[in-house]
Amino acid sequence: MRTLSRDTAAVAAGVLAPFAAALVLVPLRDNVTPTNLALLLVVVVVAVAALGNRLAGAIGALSAAAWFDFFLTAPYQSFHIEDRADIETSVLLLVVGLAVSQLAARARTLKRIAVIDATHLERLHGTTRLARFSTSSDDIVRRVRAELTDVLDLSACRFEQGSLLGRPPRLDPDGSVKVQGWIWDLDRQGWPEGEIELRAVAHGRYQGRFMMKPAPGSVPPPLESRLVALDLAAQAAAALAEDGRTATPV
Repeated sequence: MRTLSRDTAAVAAGVLAPFAAALVLVPLRDNVTPTNLALLLVVVVVAVAALGNRLAGAIGALSAAAWFDFFLTAPYQSFHIEDRADIETSVLLLVVGLAVSQLAARARTLKRIAVIDATHLERLHGTTRLARFSTSSDDIVRRVRAELTDVLDLSACRFEQGSLLGRPPRLDPDGSVKVQGWIWDLDRQGWPEGEIELRAVAHGRYQGRFMMKPAPGSVPPPLESRLVALDLAAQAAAALAEDGRTATPV
């Protein structure tokens, strides 16, 4: 919801920010060349794209080109351009604005990915550190339950010992989810209903399973997050195998 609100605000900024900037530049149009005025509008487009996404940047580029034409090229207050140089500047403003907006949006995406990757690394490192120094596999299982709840946006997560009962949806080692033996389309269908099984396996031996319940309306996380969840479960399984017993359900 927070991402949606930010993107919506960025689209609105893409429409309004170039308009406001063009109005501010009106007093300068007799003393500053159109090319320099266009460059100032490009800065606004970059700011919009950095705030939002590619759509916001593209809208910002279109808006900047339109209001540059309307306010900053003769005849003023008209979308008609008489000077060929102004026409070329308007076209270049649009092209450059679109290009830099895409680059800015991509930079924002890469930054977000880097932050997510760093968070995942810290999850795995923290659990590994606990497994190295803890003498209780139950502590590790509890830690993994908490991490799974966070990384997969779950409303509940419990550890279950004993034999495998029933055929609930299962998160497989490749990060896919299977329902009754068929691969579930997470991108199109979202999480399947009910609890989802994540088996804790170490050295080919079953140690238990995490039964996970996604939060209502939550969007399935990307594959990278699901693979992190599998690694966390494997760490719990390794701790249980080292104890030579199955952890107490918690």
